[in-house]
Amino acid sequence: MFSNTRSLAYALLTLGSATLLVTGCNKSSQPKAQSQEPTQQAVGADSFEALDANLSNFDYPFEVKTFTFTSQQQELSMAYMDVMPEEGVANGKTALLLHGKNFSGAYWETTAQALTKQGYRVVIPDQIGFGKSTKPQHYQYTFQALADNTDNLLKSLNINDNILVVGHSMGGMLATRYSLMYPEKVTKLALVNPIGLEDWKLKVPYVPVGTWYKQELQKTPEKIKNYMTASYFDNAWKPEYDELLAIQAGWSKHKEDYPLVAWNSALTYDMIFTQPVLYEFDQLTMPTLLILGDRDRTALGKNLVEPEVAATMGLYDKLGEITCNKIPQCTHVELPGIGHIPQYESFDEYIKALVNFSK
Repeated sequence: MFSNTRSLAYALLTLGSATLLVTGCNKSSQPKAQSQEPTQQAVGADSFEALDANLSNFDYPFEVKTFTFTSQQQELSMAYMDVMPEEGVANGKTALLLHGKNFSGAYWETTAQALTKQGYRVVIPDQIGFGKSTKPQHYQYTFQALADNTDNLLKSLNINDNILVVGHSMGGMLATRYSLMYPEKVTKLALVNPIGLEDWKLKVPYVPVGTWYKQELQKTPEKIKNYMTASYFDNAWKPEYDELLAIQAGWSKHKEDYPLVAWNSALTYDMIFTQPVLYEFDQLTMPTLLILGDRDRTALGKNLVEPEVAATMGLYDKLGEITCNKIPQCTHVELPGIGHIPQYESFDEYIKALVNFSK
């Protein structure tokens, strides 16, 4: 079970499906999936348990280990899961799964299970500032620093090559940076609805870290759910999505630790906004898979610009082809009618594309 803080077991997820649109040299059109009717479900403060900064009372799907290291004159601990392949099918390769901004490594459970069946050893870190890892009072967040931390973790596990890197959302930006920094180690790169396919600062005014921090402090379980419902699931919430809500909602309820969590969240917003990776897509040397739910409209700062400008941002149905044309060896798998988290909305099609690519 993913966590003991929620009412539904992860294994009982009922996942939607969509028709695949695969684009490479050839592109075909498929009918879009039908929109789902919104599921009404009240979320109150009592629906989630308060969670401390390091999620000490929150269970992950696999054993959690800790990598302790020194960075920026302080000792930090990176939590991670190291899931071995099923007996008799080990292929000598590693899959590195990199989580998004509003998530942790815990939501990769079913992806990890599918990849271990293919023979992969699967390493799932919580980046510094996220999940069960250290939330520093002061840290200069860069994608390069997070990539370096991650590489040091892998080296401590004697993993130095044959790596399939999979990144979702913000993790797609980190996966791209990691692959640019360590191309000799990465055999394949898979990006799942990555953010950063456009440079928001060309349209959105700069937001100081202090402003991000004030905004984070105002979050409540209700506000977090409303954001996820509108941004990720097209106003169609299902009970199984509570799995994605529990950590963020639980943190917002912890009066003592939430300011530290919110501060780290503000720092990482600044990192995402000011450190685009799209200008270097043409430097990727490995085969790359781009899995995109084309209903996704995620874009940082859309609420800070005029509606006519916001309407031009986060157009994943257009950004997919634009992005894939920049990457030398790119395959684009489009999931019509699916949003920002295909792992939950369209698991069967998503995992089929990822497993086929991983072989």
